[in-house]
Amino acid sequence: MAERIDDIGFSGIRLTQDAEAFCYGIDAVLLADFAASGGHRSYIDLGTNNGIIPLLLSAMTSADQLCGVELQPAAAALAERNVRDNGLAHRISIVCCDVLDIKEHFGRGSFEAVVANPPYFRKGSGLINAAESKITARHETTASLDDFVRCASWLLGDRGAFYMIHRPDRLADIVYSCRQADLEPKVMRFVSPRRDRAPNLLLLECRKYGGPGLKLADPLAVHNEDGTYTGEIQRMYRRDSQKSCDV
Repeated sequence: MAERIDDIGFSGIRLTQDAEAFCYGIDAVLLADFAASGGHRSYIDLGTNNGIIPLLLSAMTSADQLCGVELQPAAAALAERNVRDNGLAHRISIVCCDVLDIKEHFGRGSFEAVVANPPYFRKGSGLINAAESKITARHETTASLDDFVRCASWLLGDRGAFYMIHRPDRLADIVYSCRQADLEPKVMRFVSPRRDRAPNLLLLECRKYGGPGLKLADPLAVHNEDGTYTGEIQRMYRRDSQKSCDV
């Protein structure tokens, strides 16, 4: 394990990461900021890895119940350590389990909001990384997109919110899967590396048993032409620079 400790800002949060396994990237910040706008009292993050999204939400919101679910025992243990080291055990809990087994750990409608950064690539597609932990984080292994969406639906009460970040080329799959699970897409935002580039990420908010009607939010560019973060990204990070690993 190549351990490193980063001061990531956000109310002084320090994050221990395994650089040989999986480091958080801008995806986590984008998703946490998107979900934080809902102002919910309870959030659960599916596939939390080292706990980055619950940690970010602890700084971005006043929610008193934050939970992270992680399949990989080593990553879950690291997430628990990050929670303890930041003095947040009274707000954040970590559960090591597969999303396929979520009903064994939580009752129906247990949370107001579910957050997920599921593996982007279908099983057998995309570039394969030699590290098993990175394969699990980026590729559908035990759980598919449908599994993550069905899990989110189970965890949410009526009108509960589901926030997800994914790739635009999976959009048809995402919308179909969400509607099949009674999660109605309500807000979608495309994210591009720069203003002159095609989007490579999308943010989606769904509502459990929500009525039809989808709003397209203004597109978001991550970088200016000179490579610096745009003003909105700097606002999300709450600092002028950021140390992180790319996803």
